[in-house]
Amino acid sequence: MSPRQRLSPADRRAQLLAVGARLFAARPYDDVLMEDVAKEAGVSRALLYRHFPSKHALFAVVYQQAADQLLADTRLDPADSLVEQLVQGMDVHLDYFIANRQAVLAVNRVLAGDPVIQSIMTNELDALRTRLLAVVPLAQENAREAVSAVLKSWLVFVQVLCVDWLTRETCTRTELRDSCIGALLGALRPLLADDPARGWPPQRPDADA
Repeated sequence: MSPRQRLSPADRRAQLLAVGARLFAARPYDDVLMEDVAKEAGVSRALLYRHFPSKHALFAVVYQQAADQLLADTRLDPADSLVEQLVQGMDVHLDYFIANRQAVLAVNRVLAGDPVIQSIMTNELDALRTRLLAVVPLAQENAREAVSAVLKSWLVFVQVLCVDWLTRETCTRTELRDSCIGALLGALRPLLADDPARGWPPQRPDADA
């Protein structure tokens, strides 16, 4: 164990969260031990447990921070087209999923039935649905409920598809992203007066080959 640094309680907590996030990203959930976190942080197990009483508690805060950051980084700019906004949002999430593969798999598989973890996930998906609903070009207000239902189902579809892709990459990252976007646009077209994305999907370089 390296010599312990003297940090304020807030700084120590932030350090432990950073170490935990790094380990949960690199290793399967079951392989991360609190002893490993304490060793990496250069603190005693007793000090670690004063901040986080269990591995589950540590992971839950790490995941909540990640969800908050993903929402902050998902900038749905009304000045951009719907497709541009979807591309930006998908890229932010895919970048995180790839960099934190093990943590994402833990959330969706090992901890799939955990109420704390699922609450964080549900809140994030609801926030994303609210943001998306605000930028979808609704021609008539009475379409809002139907579009909201489509968005809710689509977010779950993206979640399942991306988790499967992290387990076995059956296509490229770009193909995965564009498939997700195409699925939403296809589902929205019957509900909107105008096509939300003419010219989508993009033509592949070898499409005419």
